[in-house]
Amino acid sequence: MAMRQTPLTCSGHTRPVVDLAFSGVTPYGYFLISACKDGKPMLRQGDTGDWIGTFLGHKGAVWGATLNKDATKAATAAADFTAKVWDAVSGDELITLAHKHIVKSVDFTQDSNYLLTGGQDKLLRIYDLSKPEAEPDVVSGHTSGIKKALWSSDDKQILSADDKTVRLWDRSTMTEVKALNVAMSVSSMEYVPEGQILVITYGKTIAFHSAETLEQIKSFEAPATINSASLHPEKECLVAGGEDFKLYKYDYNTGEELESYKGHFGPIHCVRFSPDGELYASGSEDGTLRLWQTTVGKTYGLWKCVVPEEENAEAAKARTTLPGTAEEEIAEEVASENSDTVYSSTPEVKA
Repeated sequence: MAMRQTPLTCSGHTRPVVDLAFSGVTPYGYFLISACKDGKPMLRQGDTGDWIGTFLGHKGAVWGATLNKDATKAATAAADFTAKVWDAVSGDELITLAHKHIVKSVDFTQDSNYLLTGGQDKLLRIYDLSKPEAEPDVVSGHTSGIKKALWSSDDKQILSADDKTVRLWDRSTMTEVKALNVAMSVSSMEYVPEGQILVITYGKTIAFHSAETLEQIKSFEAPATINSASLHPEKECLVAGGEDFKLYKYDYNTGEELESYKGHFGPIHCVRFSPDGELYASGSEDGTLRLWQTTVGKTYGLWKCVVPEEENAEAAKARTTLPGTAEEEIAEEVASENSDTVYSSTPEVKA
């Protein structure tokens, strides 16, 4: 019997969720940050979706959000013409970086010492976070607003996308190495360091390019307009979501559609695999994030593998042995409000 995909729903936002990012795996698990038009980015436990905290301080929609590798710092990009850097353990605002227009994208270097920003003023900025009051290095050359800007090649290069152009820059010379023009407006971009792969979506196309040369490796066509796509860490499969409210999973090697799921009640704006590849998260116009299992039926996080005929007995057993805990939720009966569980432990346990 085929197992049914049961996503975990993370509520809490009041407007569309437009960006999300995972941290690396830390000694305390991994973490998930979401950017939302409600101006209140949220931090969650990555494998369960449980809410940890909300970063308060922006005065407009937040368009981009990211965590550094060890989840000690967060950065956000917003419509209030600022990017902010936060202490992801305490939730405190550390630095506000003023811009001249809406900021859309933020990305830390691997050592967390520099922050790359991009936005509507068409400029890339590199901030030295040890000297936040100093003027940033500025890279110009884009002809329209920047949608995404990412460090690549061990932070020696930068990949950035505006409306229909993806550009590769050399960090040391601050000059353009190559430009790639695409037929339609770029909706998302993901950099995969293992194998130097750049994932770009535009229209119904999911394209894979070399991050070092921008040469195309392969591309797939989806049945609907795609807003975001993510490649599995093992490069076995990819997931994509877009305007038809569905999540699609494809075999990366053959391009075959493996699965498609409808769970959201609005277009999907962002999708990303977790760092261990066990789940993927999606953010939607409907204001929720959903977590989906890569391998349906596997025991992981709040999902528990239940053999169908033993399901009722297992459910009763789970309830009797684990009363009132998150773990009592089994694959077929995951509470959709799991994210409303607020742990009473202090955030410092994560430091």
